[in-house]
Formats: sequence, structure tokens, C-alpha cells
Amino acid sequence: MTTDRRTIALKSRTIAEQYAEKMILRSDPLRPLWNREAVLFNKPPRWNYIDSCMISAILRLMEINGDSRLLDYAIRFTDAYLEPDGTIPTMEPLDFNLDNIAGGRNLISLWRKTGQERYKLAFTKLYTGQLISQPRLDCGNYWHKAIYPHQIWLDGAYMALPFLLEYGFLTNDTGIVHDVYEQLGNIRTLMCDAETGLYYHGYDESYSQGWADKKTGLSQEFWLRSIGWLCAGLADIAELEPDRLSCRDMLSELLSAVGGFIKDGMLYQLPARPELKGNYPETSGTLLCAYAALKADRLGISDSADMGYMLLDNVTERFMNDEGEIPVLSNICLMGGLGGEQQRDGSAAYYLSEPVVENDAKGIAPYIMAAAEAFVLTANDEN
Repeated sequence: MTTDRRTIALKSRTIAEQYAEKMILRSDPLRPLWNREAVLFNKPPRWNYIDSCMISAILRLMEINGDSRLLDYAIRFTDAYLEPDGTIPTMEPLDFNLDNIAGGRNLISLWRKTGQERYKLAFTKLYTGQLISQPRLDCGNYWHKAIYPHQIWLDGAYMALPFLLEYGFLTNDTGIVHDVYEQLGNIRTLMCDAETGLYYHGYDESYSQGWADKKTGLSQEFWLRSIGWLCAGLADIAELEPDRLSCRDMLSELLSAVGGFIKDGMLYQLPARPELKGNYPETSGTLLCAYAALKADRLGISDSADMGYMLLDNVTERFMNDEGEIPVLSNICLMGGLGGEQQRDGSAAYYLSEPVVENDAKGIAPYIMAAAEAFVLTANDEN
């Protein structure tokens, strides 16, 4: 087990760059190798959060290693889903799917880097064509999707709110900026467990869903990846506006809570119940928390670097096989949700029944993001 920060940072960066060279740059934008859901279920190509997370990750990697091919690929990939007028044909705005907003920050980044108008038109449409009309709970938070009415899922804190904040800054709209922090405050009030400091996956204000507690509206379990999405979303929001104390405090408190549930250097699929039969160390959520911990330390929000390096190191040493041409990351929960056609009841048995896969972007992208943060933090420490 490696313990030196520089060693961890260099090894993880090397693996991240192997992924870029051997998997990402070789992927057909309409059939990327990393989207295991699309491959396993033969889904047609469409705009989705899984691919958006990978493009976000390689744009971040490009910032630390200067490999212009990564930017070229991000452009080629995005353009495969985009019309010149900024329309995304495979996305239906009236689905009101917050997951589809995750690619908005990539569009902003590509617009800043290239000046191409189609990217500005596209990210503007994400707001004016969807978010401005997104249905809301009575408290003011967005519904997670049209098919999930009156519900907050933690995932949305990563998928939509960092984009919404950046869009608010770009348009000098203080109302939009205020909206972001109101929604975060509601998540904190409604979904944080006072005893553990962890957050429940979902909240149903109608109290009608089968998975929702009839008194609180909350789902039953703490699901790691949803907590990871919240951690990562808070970290990205804090980077956009570092002086916002409410976000800093929320992130610091959550990282402190998460740190109390690390077992043998990892976080588990159901983090508060590591001893439960069938529970397992899950890499995607662990890596999202590692990314947030490293970024929070870099931003001066919390003294969480040791936690971030430890989590990244344990994933690398125990669940990453880098002996072949393409590295292989294991122990990735393929998907997780509540209700819907599958009638997912939010029980422990449900979360432990979801398929566990290798080399899905929901694990690879956070790995690359965490590796980039580790490298930057290590370089800062040495300067």
C-alpha cells in the first residue's frame, strides 16, 4: 500500500492518462467504450450524464497535462450530439431530466476555449428550454425528472446546480445565484440525518411513493454514490464561489461525516451499514468523495487531503488493475434509483441487488477527476 502523497498522485495520474490514451481517445462518440449501460442494454446514442461526466473529466485532465488531443476529442464528441443552432436532437427538454443538464458546464467550457457560438446557444437552451420551466417542489427545489414528480434526489445537486450557478454568473442574474443556495439549503434541511450527518438518497414531498417514509418523505437508506454526487457538486459550487460560507460549511460537515464511515480505507455501497451481508466497498462513490475531499482541501474549506489521498490510494491499489493495455476499475455499481417502472423500493436489498461492473464512466470519470486534484494539490504542496 503506497502512502506517500506524491507517489499516489503520480500513479493515479499515470493511470488516468492510460485511460485517456487507450480508451477515451479511441472511442466512437456515438458508442463510447466507457458507457456500460449503453453497451449492456443496447441503448441508442443520446445525450446523457454518463458521457458528460467523462468529458468533464478529460477536460480537467487536459488542464493539468496540456494534451490538446483531449480538447479536440471533447469537441468532436460534443459536436456529434449538437446541431449548429445549439439544439441537442436526442434530448427532450420537456422530460425535465436534471441528469441532462450535467453536460452544460462542458458546453460553457468549450465556448470559453473555442469561442464557437453553437456551444453558447446550446447551454443557453439548457436554461431557457428546460430549467426556466422545470417543475418545482413547494419548497422551491427542482423535481428530479418529470417521471419523478415532487421528488428531490441528491444526484441533482451535481447534475444541475453547478451549471445553474455558472450560468447565473455568466448572465449576471443574482436571482439564479440565490436560487442555487436556496435549493442547497433545502437539501440540507430536508435530507441530512442529524445523527450521522449523512444524506438520504431521495425526498418525496407528496409522501406517496412506496419508497418514502410516510412521516418524513425520505428514502430508507444512505446510498454512497448519491452522497458522492452531493459531495462533488458542493465542491464544484465552492470552486465557482469560494467565499459562500453556507456551501463551505455544508461541504466541510458532510466530508467530516463521511470520514466517520470509512472502513479499511474504503466507503461501502451502504456506507452506514458496512457489516451488512452483501454490502461491499464501492469505487465510484468512494472516488467522488475523494475528489471532493481533495478539492475542499485545495480551496481551504477543510483539512481533508489525507482522507482524499487515502481513498484514492485504496481504490488504486485494491480495485484497479493496470497491468493490461487498458486499466480495469472494478466494484462500480452500475445504477441506482427510486421508484419508476422498476418499482425500486429503496431498501438495502434493492441497492445491493444492482449489477456491479468494471470500467464504467461512473467510476472512471471520478477516478480521473480525483487523480487530477491529487496531482494539483501535491504540486501546490511542493511549491
